[in-house]
Amino acid sequence: MKPSELATALRRAGVRDVDASSRSRAEYSSDASLYRVPPAAVVFPRDAEEVAAALALCRAEGMPLTARGAGTSIAGNAVGSGAVLDFTRHMGRLKSLDQEARTATVEPGIVLDTLQRLAAPYGLRFGPDPSTHSRCTIGGMIGNNACGSRALAYGRTADNVLALDVLTGGGERLSTGRAADRLSPGRGAHGFPAEHGAGGLFTGRDADGAGRGADGSPTLIGLQRVVRDNLAVIRTELGRFRRQISGYSLEHLLPERGFDVAKAMVGTEGTWGVVLGAEVLLVEAPARTVLVVLGYRDMATAADAVPALLPHRPVAIEGIDARIVDVVRTRRGAGRVPPLPAGAGWLMVELGGDSEAELRSAAVALTADSAADDSLVITNPAHAAAIWRIREDGAGLSARSAAGAPAHAGWEDAAVPPERLGAYLREFEALMIGHGLTGVPYGHFGDGCLHIRIDFPFDRADGAKVFRGFVFDTARLVASYGGSMSGEHGDGRARGELLPLMYSPAALSAFAAAKAVFDPGDVLNPGVIVRPAAVDADLRLQPPPPPVKGTAFSYPDDGGDLTAAVHRCTGVARCRSDIVDSGVVMCPSYLATRDEKDSTRGRARVLQEAVNGALPGGLRAPEVREVLDLCLSCKGCRSDCPTGVDMATYKAEVLHQTYRHRPRPAAHYTLGRLPRWARLAGLAPRAVNAMLGVRLIAAIAKRLGGIDHRRSLPSFAERPFRRRRPMRTASPGTGLSVGAGTSVVLWVDTFTDCFSPEIALAAVRVLNRAGIEVAVPRASLCCGLTWISTGQLDTARRRLRRTVDALARYAEEGTPIIALEPSCTAVLRSDAVDLLGGGDRAARLVAASVRTLAEFLTDLPGWTPPDLGGVEVLAQPHCHHHAIMGWDTDRELLVRAGASVTSVGGCCGLAGNFGVERGHYEVSVAVAETQLLPAVRRAGKGTVLLADGFSCRTQLDQLADARAYHLAELLVGPPR
Repeated sequence: MKPSELATALRRAGVRDVDASSRSRAEYSSDASLYRVPPAAVVFPRDAEEVAAALALCRAEGMPLTARGAGTSIAGNAVGSGAVLDFTRHMGRLKSLDQEARTATVEPGIVLDTLQRLAAPYGLRFGPDPSTHSRCTIGGMIGNNACGSRALAYGRTADNVLALDVLTGGGERLSTGRAADRLSPGRGAHGFPAEHGAGGLFTGRDADGAGRGADGSPTLIGLQRVVRDNLAVIRTELGRFRRQISGYSLEHLLPERGFDVAKAMVGTEGTWGVVLGAEVLLVEAPARTVLVVLGYRDMATAADAVPALLPHRPVAIEGIDARIVDVVRTRRGAGRVPPLPAGAGWLMVELGGDSEAELRSAAVALTADSAADDSLVITNPAHAAAIWRIREDGAGLSARSAAGAPAHAGWEDAAVPPERLGAYLREFEALMIGHGLTGVPYGHFGDGCLHIRIDFPFDRADGAKVFRGFVFDTARLVASYGGSMSGEHGDGRARGELLPLMYSPAALSAFAAAKAVFDPGDVLNPGVIVRPAAVDADLRLQPPPPPVKGTAFSYPDDGGDLTAAVHRCTGVARCRSDIVDSGVVMCPSYLATRDEKDSTRGRARVLQEAVNGALPGGLRAPEVREVLDLCLSCKGCRSDCPTGVDMATYKAEVLHQTYRHRPRPAAHYTLGRLPRWARLAGLAPRAVNAMLGVRLIAAIAKRLGGIDHRRSLPSFAERPFRRRRPMRTASPGTGLSVGAGTSVVLWVDTFTDCFSPEIALAAVRVLNRAGIEVAVPRASLCCGLTWISTGQLDTARRRLRRTVDALARYAEEGTPIIALEPSCTAVLRSDAVDLLGGGDRAARLVAASVRTLAEFLTDLPGWTPPDLGGVEVLAQPHCHHHAIMGWDTDRELLVRAGASVTSVGGCCGLAGNFGVERGHYEVSVAVAETQLLPAVRRAGKGTVLLADGFSCRTQLDQLADARAYHLAELLVGPPR
């Protein structure tokens, strides 16, 4: 059945939201694993009835069906060639919460952090918390038996599931849970209820919803028979230690465990049934926590210390390698790494208690038993959160080896009994060396679970062979330690073929029998656990995709290859997180639409398919244009994506490749060349403003220029900054005594010069008050920002060449260059190097010399900020400021001045030309409504709005009728 035919059939069956487009199929072709399996259609079910209809059609057609949550599965559990059901769009509700019983009933698509937020007012939380908690779903956690950092205290997902509402592969709807102590008196010889006497929480219904007695459930009767026939193997091979996740957890079906079908279904990876709802246990959150960080000489030594720490009953024991922290320092700046104890490997130990005194005493006792070389007890929540953030981003931060090569999740989460972790880690690292591979370990050391990304050579034709050889050797090593191939992510496509190294033929036969009971037609997620696909089948990077050379940007960190750049995305999906109040930016368009195509990951997947040759037209394919259309080029992913995806750069490159020497959209000629028109308007700004103030003329201009009719056209300054006198101009070699720190060059960008000259005047006043002589370059120098954002990169390079060469002469003399507009500053700090080439000395020199006003003043010896005591500041940091320079220096300066500062995360929504272009207005407003506009409405009377970015100030003016100020203006004197 063709994708379009499947979509039509599904709609006829009553499924309303189906997408079989090539674009959507590309978006869902992978999860967070190595595997690529494009689906035939993506289904977004609205209720259980639509799920039943989709499953009935797939059964009738022999079409695979795969259930999917956030798609963060690392083992290839959430990809399939048939219908993929995404539950996050419509089935993500909390149906009830019982505070007294400490339970919640949820739909499968509810995001874990959403459940945590709704339970928090009652002092409750769901125990397990994977690092993907901001976007993973309860349904996905049930599928994988997810654990996370705090499973050490609260248990795995299986330990916290009370009952499930499930539709089996055979079409039977079951409500399952623990039944042993509620069954009818008749029991079989092994303590089971008689075959026709099951009761308790077991109920069965046909797919059409008709109720039947529990004793008539063929699925449950068949499952009882499977367990009865395999009691010995289940008792001896399964449930040996907590992180034994691989295979099926049939031990929950033993009579002594109550024949708990719900718990047994947890971790079946969607191969038994489709979860429609769940009743889960909630736990009481500790009143207080403290984080103890213990430093060791290496990770194996840290692992050796774990057994001595477990008697202290910690909430979590996490291991993290120093090399992961080094990535944060390199990519995000040293300021993003909080103080840590000495060591090359650390254990992060969280303790919970009722009082600070109790926690202080517990921390001292734990440290005494730790054998650590150094330690640090952290009670500050912000400090602890910063360290936890690094640990949670481990999967992305370790996605590059020390040599800069891509590292992959092909051997991700094996687990051994904790007391054997140190010895296993030493042998494992020796095995990697023997195979010529490297990786950076981290993970849930308290549970013996090790995470690692390894630099498998998938850029070589024999990459799959190397990969296969290594994972089989490592699987044998894990088995020799009595471990599990998977410690929390499930087997998926990555480990199913390895199960014979861990389990006996009898155990594998029991797994197959259980699968046959629930899914006799093998429709649900085939190729996973039972009759598994080969570990090296369907690899996304094999054979190696062809490189894309001859690009405008240099991609210095990706070998000059756009293919390698877009494959930075590994699918961890932080871009799907609800970032409200988190202080990050990525991904504003996804927050506005909640559509995978508008996430950084969705865009990357389509770009990967384009460069891999799967999409006709390559980078010029309509699917590529569609996913990039709502990208705001905010650069949020540049800093917030753990793998370092830079979608703004990729979008500019695609626009360049698509429209080079071809007709362009109208907005590219108007908004994309705005500095040129602004300079012309500056010759007679009053006349231009008067003309554009005429409604008919403005309407015609917007229509012809590709501008949304609801946008107001900004007014040009009547006297641009560069036309004001007196003003000292400067040429290189004019004797500026910058070496003594007394003079600077103020680079005035087009936006500041032509629209907001008062900001440049304010900056001059602030610098003069600080005893700094200010000079301005004689020539008008443009960074080419608008040409870059619209993909006119040949022109952008020419403009940048002229600007960089002019500014480099000052930089060579040691003259600080101060820039005022964040987006233009970011061009000189980042884009110029990428566009002119990593070896361009002038570009690198200028990038190192350009400073923001806050950076310069903060480093100025003896400078004291003006008194801003009593001033309430609501700040909207520009996205490029956040991503490239970081806004911490500005915050610290304002706090030092005495201001009370609240910053808004996310994007303002205007984002340069994006929010002005026709077709983007609704999304632009929706983005502003996610954080900025609600924050403005909540702000108290007299609050000063701070927005250094011209786009941010324009958006506030047009949508909130609010005047926002630049930092320079605030330092001259707060508005009254």
